[in-house]
Amino acid sequence: MTAAQTNFSLAENIRALREHFDSVVLPMWMGRGFNDALGLPFESLDSATGDPLPAARYRAMACARQLYVFAQAPGVAAGQHADRLFESLRRVFRDERGGWRYSVDAQARPLDHTQDLYTHAFIVLACAAYFQRSRNADARKLMLGTAQTIEARFKTADSLYHAALSPDLAQPLQPPAQNPMMHLTEAYLAAAQVAEPALFAQHLRGLAQGISQFFVHAPTQCISEKLQGTAGNRLEPGHQFEWLSLVQGAAQVFEGLDLAESLPRAVQWSRKHGVDAGGVIASLDESGAVIDQTRRIWAQTEYLRVLAVMGDWPALQTGLADFRARFLHAGGWFECLDAQGAVVRTDMPSTSPYHLATCLAALPSVV
Repeated sequence: MTAAQTNFSLAENIRALREHFDSVVLPMWMGRGFNDALGLPFESLDSATGDPLPAARYRAMACARQLYVFAQAPGVAAGQHADRLFESLRRVFRDERGGWRYSVDAQARPLDHTQDLYTHAFIVLACAAYFQRSRNADARKLMLGTAQTIEARFKTADSLYHAALSPDLAQPLQPPAQNPMMHLTEAYLAAAQVAEPALFAQHLRGLAQGISQFFVHAPTQCISEKLQGTAGNRLEPGHQFEWLSLVQGAAQVFEGLDLAESLPRAVQWSRKHGVDAGGVIASLDESGAVIDQTRRIWAQTEYLRVLAVMGDWPALQTGLADFRARFLHAGGWFECLDAQGAVVRTDMPSTSPYHLATCLAALPSVV
C-alpha cells in the first residue's frame, strides 16, 4: 500500500469510528443506558439488545467517566446530559467527610463507603473536563477540593498514593498500585489545564519519580501493576501504551525524568511481546510469558492511541481496520474477545466509552 493509499484508508477508518461513536455509542447512553429516575448511567448494557442489565449497584467512577465523555462530546444534547451527570455525581456520591463514596445500591442508597483513589482520580478528571465545557464554578471547586483530599490523605512519604483508604480517610486499606496512579496522572494533567498548573506539575513530577523508583521493571522497562518485588506481579501492555500517550502528550511536564526515557522502551517491548494477530494481549509476566490471553477493548483503543501519538501511520491504519472489524457491531461493541476472536463478555459497560473517547481525541491530528 502506498503512503497515499494508507492515508486515505486511515482517514476513512477514523471517519467511520467517529460516526459509530456519535451515532451509536453516545445515543445509547443518553437513552436506554441512562436511569432517568435516578439520574445515573446503568452500569452495563446487553451487547445483543442494548437493554440495561439488572442493576445491583452504581459506582461513582462510572458516573464520572460518563461525565467526562459527555463533557467532551459536541452538541447541545451532550452538554445538557453532562449537566445532569454532574448534578447526580455530587448529589449521590459526595461523602460528608470530604471524599467520595465508592458505590450506591440499586435504589441509590449508600453501599460501599471505601475511599478509592481510582474513583477520586476520575472525579478530578471529569470535573476538569466539565468545567472546560460549562465554566460551572462548582466543578472547578470540586476538582480542587478532591485533589486536596488526595494530597492530604492518599499520598505516601515516597510520593506514591495508597490505592484505597477506610471510609473516614484515616487508614490505608490497599497499598499503592499502578492503575489508580496512572489515572491520577491523567487527572492532574487535565486539572492543570484549568487551575494551578505549577502546583499540579510539581505533584506530577513527584509521582513520575515514584513510579520509576518503585514500579518500573528494569529488564523490560515496563511499569508493573504492583510494587516491584510483589509475588505474582504482571505487566499489562495496554497500560504501557496508555502511560506513553499521557507522558508524551505533556512532554514539558515530564522533561528530564527517568519515566520519559523508559516508556518508549516499555512500549517497544510491549509491542513485541504483547501484540499479535489477535490484538493486544491482556497481561504478561515479567519474562514475557502470557498470563491472560483475553483481548479487552480498552487495551486495543490504547494501542491505537499510542500509534497515533507516535505517528506510526501504517500500523495505525492496519490496527484501526482490524479493531473495527473485530470489536464493533451495529448495536455497539464487544467488550472482550479470546485469542481466536470469540466473544467472551457479552455486556457493554458504561465505563468503556471513555476509552473510545480518549482514542478518538488522539486521531484527528493524523489526517
